[in-house]
Amino acid sequence: MPSRYAIICGNGRFPILALEAARRQGDEVVAFGIKEEADPAIESLASRTHWISLGQLSKLIDTLHREGISEVMMAGQVKHASIFSAITPDWRLLKLLGKLATRNTDSLIGTVVEELRGEGIALVESTRLLTSLLAREGVMTRRKPSKDEEANIRYGREIANTIAGLDIGQSVAIADQACVAIEAMEGTDAMLRRAASIVNAKELTLVKVSRRRKHLLFDVPVTGPTTIDVMRDCNARVLAVDAGRTLLLDLDAFLAKANEAGIAVVGFLPAEA
Repeated sequence: MPSRYAIICGNGRFPILALEAARRQGDEVVAFGIKEEADPAIESLASRTHWISLGQLSKLIDTLHREGISEVMMAGQVKHASIFSAITPDWRLLKLLGKLATRNTDSLIGTVVEELRGEGIALVESTRLLTSLLAREGVMTRRKPSKDEEANIRYGREIANTIAGLDIGQSVAIADQACVAIEAMEGTDAMLRRAASIVNAKELTLVKVSRRRKHLLFDVPVTGPTTIDVMRDCNARVLAVDAGRTLLLDLDAFLAKANEAGIAVVGFLPAEA
């Protein structure tokens, strides 16, 4: 049966693919495009589109009530740096910010989720429309990691799960079982380029993990063909991700690019929360 809900749209292909999937199902979806992030193409895919700026929590909630919507999905990235540099909080968000002990992603978005719940609005899993694009366990490409690369992965997953648990980032770049770079607010691609500038053409292993939580409501790890392009430019030969918790956008094109570049993509069971 067709459903009716809203999608809060950040940047990248994620919200576009989610809206396309919703349309195929015949769902009625109201899009909320974040002005600083979202692609204008969402307007042609949603039943209706409202544009909001970062920080306009009151406008979001008031519009959801006017639309009679009680379920919301978050799709697409909001650059962490934007949260701290581009946000102008309205009175409601300002009040919430005053209650936070820390302003990391989990604290900030988690508080917004609680505010929505208090208004009778439930946040649903970000991956609900795109479960077919979730990474699977095992090697997903023609090339398998070498023994040395497997050692890099094991070490990288230990480091990445530690920083993800601290809400610092979700990715690390490894070379010769040494951590070359840790992702913070700059994002995975920028972190990878920084790592490449350090190791002077040495091969890198990129490890991306999910946060140790039992939900996929927000901040879901996402990768796609553009990441493969950056990996090729940076001589990163392996991508390790959490199976069942990482979205591989444009999956066929993603794997085709990885195979063409000789990059191994491997899924692992996520670390327990």
